[in-house]
Amino acid sequence: MLRKRTFRSPVALHLDHGKTVDNCLRAIDAGFTSVMFDGSHGPIEDNIRDTRKVTAYAAAGVSVEAEVGTVGGMEDGLIGGIQYADLNECIRIVEETGIDALAAALGSVHGKYAGEPKLGFDEMDAISRAVGIPLVLHGASGIPKHQLDRAIKLGHAKVNINTECVTAWSLQLRNTLTEDLETRTEKNINSGERRDSGNGACQNS
Repeated sequence: MLRKRTFRSPVALHLDHGKTVDNCLRAIDAGFTSVMFDGSHGPIEDNIRDTRKVTAYAAAGVSVEAEVGTVGGMEDGLIGGIQYADLNECIRIVEETGIDALAAALGSVHGKYAGEPKLGFDEMDAISRAVGIPLVLHGASGIPKHQLDRAIKLGHAKVNINTECVTAWSLQLRNTLTEDLETRTEKNINSGERRDSGNGACQNS
């Protein structure tokens, strides 16, 4: 993909929420510059074991992200509740796997929020100080700017936004279909992409 397109800015090709070690290894072989192994729904021992396999395989220049705790909401067709990341488990996975970034679940959700989000900033500060690597915020769509600013100050180097991008894309696609029923499907899709391009990089959140 990167060989076929010319970009004006540096681009990272990232696998988000890789559910199996094999998927992560295949992504690395395919040229992805960043992968996330998500073993957060299993025991921490399994999470550490499998994450270590990914970091051991990752070549120089391929960063690895892992998750501790669970982000709420809808992800890949599954609905989950919020489970805050445990400080000691965060420390363990960083020290025992050598990951480059940590997604510590602290109150965010995938999809739309019911009311204003309530992030665990005290826990966020403690984890950031303890692990000493960049944090990743999943489920950032709909989080107010002042909370995002605070999360960034507390160590988040990557903020995943997707729901807002998909909403804008879907709205534009519906409008185009309504306005021109004879338009070919390819043109409809491109219309949605043009509207969505103003929202910046999008991740599943």
